[in-house]
Amino acid sequence: MSMTDKTDTPPGEPATGWFPTAYTILFALIVVMAVMTWLVPAGEYDRAASAVLGKDVPVPGTYQIVEAAPQSVFKVIMAPIAGFYDPSSYEANAIDVSLFVLIVGGFLGVVTATGAINTGMAQAMRKMEGREKWMIPIMMALFAAGGTTYGMAEETLAFYVLLIPIMIAAGYDTLTGVAVIMLGAGVGVIGSTINPFSTAIASDAAGIPFTQGMPLRFVILGVFWLIAVAFVMRYAERVRRDPSASLVADMKEANEAHFLQGHDSADTARLTSVQIVILLLFAATFAVMVWGVSSQDWWMAEMSALFLGASIVIGVIGWLGEKVFTTAFVDGARDLLGVALVIGLARGIVIIMDQGRITDTILHTFEGWITGMSDVAFVNALFGIEWLMSFLVPSTSGLAVLSMPILAPLSDFAGVSRDLAVTAFQTAIGITNLVAPTYAVVVGGLAIGRVPYNKWLLFIWPLLIILSLMSMALLSAAVML
Repeated sequence: MSMTDKTDTPPGEPATGWFPTAYTILFALIVVMAVMTWLVPAGEYDRAASAVLGKDVPVPGTYQIVEAAPQSVFKVIMAPIAGFYDPSSYEANAIDVSLFVLIVGGFLGVVTATGAINTGMAQAMRKMEGREKWMIPIMMALFAAGGTTYGMAEETLAFYVLLIPIMIAAGYDTLTGVAVIMLGAGVGVIGSTINPFSTAIASDAAGIPFTQGMPLRFVILGVFWLIAVAFVMRYAERVRRDPSASLVADMKEANEAHFLQGHDSADTARLTSVQIVILLLFAATFAVMVWGVSSQDWWMAEMSALFLGASIVIGVIGWLGEKVFTTAFVDGARDLLGVALVIGLARGIVIIMDQGRITDTILHTFEGWITGMSDVAFVNALFGIEWLMSFLVPSTSGLAVLSMPILAPLSDFAGVSRDLAVTAFQTAIGITNLVAPTYAVVVGGLAIGRVPYNKWLLFIWPLLIILSLMSMALLSAAVML
């Protein structure tokens, strides 16, 4: 919640250490993809308009080699810029998400300036003393509900700065706060039931109703939520008992200074009536955001306007004054500027792949691999292919439109129902998007939470193996039943 000073390192990264920052990792991936455009043959599927999806989709059996489009050094430099805004590749645009992040930062800066959050957090922790651990399953259930119903992803970026200070004050660390949000929403997406950006689009692209396969997806949702909750609670309890066991123990003081500024002075304070009203408006803003996205077709522009308007209302009620208000808003936005830049870099990778015309070639290669397999081998190979493809195309709707028209019909020949192909797709991309450095939600959330990417990998790799093996086991069992 604090305002970063000029000596701070980039968000989520330690001041020293051998592991590169998120910026370096993402730019290196852009370079790698550019090199691949010189080595991998360029190719494309014919595309036909889909009235259901409102997009052009690949036509099976139409892949053909096309003129190569190797990406130059200039294209590499342009990729992060195009990642923010490229009219020819809307799926890869990041300007709307980045602007949303900056406005949320300004909103949080204004609310913090009123003192309502620090005081309210201190009072809440006093009342929950001894029962803090139950925040983890409750919050993860709420985020999972958002993930399974409407694909809660970018919207989670607004919650990190709210939840992490509470976790730190409860004796946990920043990684625990990040895990509650990212894994909570993540397992919801893995077990998507009515998620329009995953299950619905993939089912439409596969030519089946999205309700087919629903019982298995509910099983996946429940089982994976339990596994993730147990995983996070085990780590959190270990950190609470021994702070040195934290994977970000070397950043403990810096993170506490960043997220708990003003917390000590609020320990004995009591909320004023004005601060209570501000906290109610604060909570209502997030509730309205969820309502708007889930039922009113809101997206980044509407959500940004909501937080901007709420900032103004809270600034007036808190009677901050024009100068204090604008300073707090700008400082809050500045705190998340690094996050906005990371998001543009991440989407620049997809730009290079699309402009280099190698995305369809990679898909065609996978298509050739799985043709003719047995049913169990096919569904697991399909899971593996979608798992790999989602590193390159982290958008659930984008990958669904790209892969399902090609891979779903192949399942007919393997004796696998198309709803299982959809489930394999959504579990694979859901698991990958917990770690993919090409996914803005991952790099953005880690940056806000000040968790280095290598520490996140060290934390989550056992869970990834468990979830992957569990997915393959459930898919195999469904094929054999």
